[in-house]
Amino acid sequence: MARHERSARMRIGILGTGTLAAALGEGWARAGHELTVAGRSPSKVRELADRLGGGARAVPPRQAVEDRDAVLLAVSWQGAEDMLRGAGAADGSLAGTPLIDPTNAVEHGVGVLLPGPGAAMAHRVARLSPGAHVVKAFNVFPSAQWTHAGDEPPVTVAMCGDDPGALRVVGDLVRDVGGVPALLGPLARARQLEEVAGFVIGLAFAGTDPGSAVPRLPSNTA
Repeated sequence: MARHERSARMRIGILGTGTLAAALGEGWARAGHELTVAGRSPSKVRELADRLGGGARAVPPRQAVEDRDAVLLAVSWQGAEDMLRGAGAADGSLAGTPLIDPTNAVEHGVGVLLPGPGAAMAHRVARLSPGAHVVKAFNVFPSAQWTHAGDEPPVTVAMCGDDPGALRVVGDLVRDVGGVPALLGPLARARQLEEVAGFVIGLAFAGTDPGSAVPRLPSNTA
């Protein structure tokens, strides 16, 4: 299988310092993108920026989202509002920017979604970030998926979003870490994608391989 050709160099802001921020950040740094990192703990921010290398900078949240081609909101769902507030999202700092939302507001170990019926965490993120082009993505696979060398067959990253340009940007970033982007639909379908994550989490914590519960279509040999 041909290796993905790297996308054009982008300026990416990362809000968060956890395992997903580190895993995706390392992949994007290898792809040659310019990274800024922000979080609640200055020491953890500096540590992650040093780990990512490639000129990654540790900056305050508002500076991390300035003049970015995309921003990753890599925090727990409980911390999303505070992080977005610190980044100035309510004031329009993310207007026009692709904002990647991988958060899952689920009951730990069970996978039941905590937003009200019909609601999605992605919709809350959009309300907190007026003008941002929110794309739901990277919420199904654990962060360890993005730390391997990329020799395994690529996995599919389902995405939801409304802005075609933002979806193209996020699609390129999915490919840069060894995934294959697949558009599920507009952001209105984000609840469905978040339910998939809850399904995976619930089965995994119950000791069942979620992949074994999903039918595999026969290969097209025609």
